[in-house]
Amino acid sequence: MKYKIGIDVGGTFTDFLLAFEEGTSKIYKVLSTPDDPSIGLLNGLNEMARDLDLSLAQFLGQVETIVHGTTVTTNAVLTYSGAKTGLLTTRGVRDALEMRRGIREEQYNNRYPNVVPLVPRYLRWPVEERVDYRGAVVMPLQPESVAEAVKLFEKEGVEAVAICFMNSFANKEHERQAAEIVGSQMPQSYLSVSSSLLPSIRFYDRLSTTVLNSYVGPVLRRYLQSLVTRLKENSFQGTLLIMQSNGGVVAPEVAVAEAAVTLLSGPAAGPVAGISYTSINGFNDCITVDMGGTSFDAALIKAKTPLVTTEGDINRLRLALPMLDIVTIGAGGGSIGWLDEGGLLRMGPQSAGSKPGPACYDRGGELPTCTDADLVLGYLDADFFAGGKMKLNYARAAEAIKKHIADQLKFDLVEAAAGMYNIINVNMAAGVREVSVKRGEDPRDFPLVVAGGAGPNHACMIALELEIPVIIIPKESSIFCAAGMLMSDLKHDFVRTYSVPLSRLQKETFLNLYQEMEAEGRGYLRNERIPETRVENSYSLDMRYVKQYHEVNVSVSREDVFNFNLEEIARQFHRKHNLLYGYSLEKEGTPIELLNMRLSCIGRTDKPQFMEEEFTGGDPAPAYKRHRKVYLPAQKEFADVPVFDGARLKYGNRIAGPAIIEQVNTTAFVTPEYALVVDRYGSFMLFLKEREEEFAGRVVK
Repeated sequence: MKYKIGIDVGGTFTDFLLAFEEGTSKIYKVLSTPDDPSIGLLNGLNEMARDLDLSLAQFLGQVETIVHGTTVTTNAVLTYSGAKTGLLTTRGVRDALEMRRGIREEQYNNRYPNVVPLVPRYLRWPVEERVDYRGAVVMPLQPESVAEAVKLFEKEGVEAVAICFMNSFANKEHERQAAEIVGSQMPQSYLSVSSSLLPSIRFYDRLSTTVLNSYVGPVLRRYLQSLVTRLKENSFQGTLLIMQSNGGVVAPEVAVAEAAVTLLSGPAAGPVAGISYTSINGFNDCITVDMGGTSFDAALIKAKTPLVTTEGDINRLRLALPMLDIVTIGAGGGSIGWLDEGGLLRMGPQSAGSKPGPACYDRGGELPTCTDADLVLGYLDADFFAGGKMKLNYARAAEAIKKHIADQLKFDLVEAAAGMYNIINVNMAAGVREVSVKRGEDPRDFPLVVAGGAGPNHACMIALELEIPVIIIPKESSIFCAAGMLMSDLKHDFVRTYSVPLSRLQKETFLNLYQEMEAEGRGYLRNERIPETRVENSYSLDMRYVKQYHEVNVSVSREDVFNFNLEEIARQFHRKHNLLYGYSLEKEGTPIELLNMRLSCIGRTDKPQFMEEEFTGGDPAPAYKRHRKVYLPAQKEFADVPVFDGARLKYGNRIAGPAIIEQVNTTAFVTPEYALVVDRYGSFMLFLKEREEEFAGRVVK
């Protein structure tokens, strides 16, 4: 027997999807171990081995592939616990890390503190060198200034060095020379060079990204070296792949060299999974949401392609590498309810996490959380949480809500819990608007793919807030990102700056730059043992109207690139600009400027196959468990609601809300406005009852 495993380390739980070679799969969840994430990871692997009646070594010896999304680098930035880093940069711009783009985030708040730079000023060393924007050398590199910096870095115990010179995207020679000096004198240090990592215009973006890469590089290197060693000691001889922020996977050695590509890797697998679960039922577009224990992630997919951004931030620090455009807010099952200075009820972003966890976990948590409210309102069964492995304490949940919320607001217990439930739903709906309405899309045109252990309990209320008629709860919704990791392809992103008006674009230069990036991408994938027949390239251009401040990324076809079809490329830009901003200047003939050329080189991998079930009819009676009291938000009262065993629901079964669907790792609350139908792959499709006929044909065929 051969196995594949997807692993997603979250703030509260570590999720696993164990895929068997015949197409079936099994879900596992264990509590995360923030102090050392590998402990939780190995706990999950041990649990799988026990279930298969194998030793860990016997089990791992049969595992072909492990795809791992890690929060190690993310946590290092959020907690300022990365490596001690030194920076070499051009004399005169050492303070760019603090000056950034010169734009205050809160324009009218004079007390808003500046971001704390990852490199203190005394470790930001000014180097004598200068290159102009065309790449011409104005002042040759002075090697002695680099050597002086190395002496300081060694004296101060610097672990990692970042090199970022002005205009190095146009001429990387000075950075190459500086890297040789640092590499020869500090061979054990982790080294990041901006012209290799991100050879594109915009100095602060390139500088911040390069520093982030060095800051987290040693942390990721130690973690992956330790993980690889532990896996090998237990007979693992398969392929280990690491999830990136761009929705693709890479080999561990690539991840270590470009550690910043993992900074938002966990949530990136969600949109990848969303594409698979919607396309099998005929949808090319969707919005994915993932509500875990700590955070809520939302992403939009159009034409089976997730939105991508190069203007991301982590802890207010700019990360300009391509990443999936995911909006993340502090809204999860562990989100804490609290009252602000004005006495208004708030939910999150603070979270109880896995330690001590919600009050109902009975592990020392005393503050009221979303999970506590869900329990009081009847959406969770205290005796069936995690399939009965973990008993919830209703009395502790009620006490926490009463003490910290209800008594303060002079509400009864149910009113306070309902208020908590409503506020977190509104918060999450706002997150969905952020990724759809603000990107020029109407959320009502997209099915809502809901995931995460806590997501299905809130799915209908989020969709009602946004008037979304279709909800999809995948079979593996509770470990959605872990499933998405097994559906991901190898992916490498490249960029070249070519700043020129579109009308003056030189065909030879343009095509040579793309061919250069294609060759580099093929080299990476060849080293990762991907055959040429499985390599695909995706092309895009950063463009703007002349004198605009912001550019727009426009996807273009290979034919338009290599046929040099500038008219069609311009039309695509006008259309995209109109979609995002509500206008274009096509009729005015406003000239367009090219800024960056981008290429994504993709190596297609083998994916787990979806197992189809036999049609059993619409009657869900065999899955019925009992009735229980559940709070209905619209009616503002409890009602007797049927409870069904989600594991026993079969293809074609239909349930009209209100209802509760219980599974080992998640619970779904179907409100009275929706009806649920099980599709042929075991996922739950929910439709607004008045529009069910419009969509149900996609499910039951």
